[in-house]
Amino acid sequence: MSDNHHEEAHTGPIKTPKQLLVAGFLSFVVPIFAIIGLVLYVSSSNKPAPGASNPEKALAERIQKVGMVEVRDANRPLRAGEEVYKGQCAACHATGAAGAPKLADAAAWAPRIKTGFEALVQSALKGKGAMAPQGGGDFNDTEIARAVAYMANAAGAKFEEPAAPAAAEAK
Repeated sequence: MSDNHHEEAHTGPIKTPKQLLVAGFLSFVVPIFAIIGLVLYVSSSNKPAPGASNPEKALAERIQKVGMVEVRDANRPLRAGEEVYKGQCAACHATGAAGAPKLADAAAWAPRIKTGFEALVQSALKGKGAMAPQGGGDFNDTEIARAVAYMANAAGAKFEEPAAPAAAEAK
């Protein structure tokens, strides 16, 4: 009895040649059909992008160009310092956010004004402290300089608002 019991312990689930053929056939056929099904699913073109309620928009976003070129009118009139201040600088300088000196706060602006107009403009263009660089944004460097002059003058400075570069060359 122990010999017979020992022999059964080492046998597998396949006991007959017919079971071996069925197991061998299924072990090759089932994975092939599973692979074919996955390939058909992945290559189907009518499924929407995950989370997209508008498939056309999702497709357009996926195939859009990486970079974009924005053409601006180089001859447009330059904006005044107050307009640039309202469009770019007021977000922080009107409230004093992140330590920015408030508009017309003479005490906060006095040490900055002492450094001179060019130093203030360079700080605005390159960034300083929590202020990000302003150069290359919606406004050109001359417009940023005009905004610096506007803010400093509101705090008691006597800086002249810069003229347009073409007008400066004509003089």
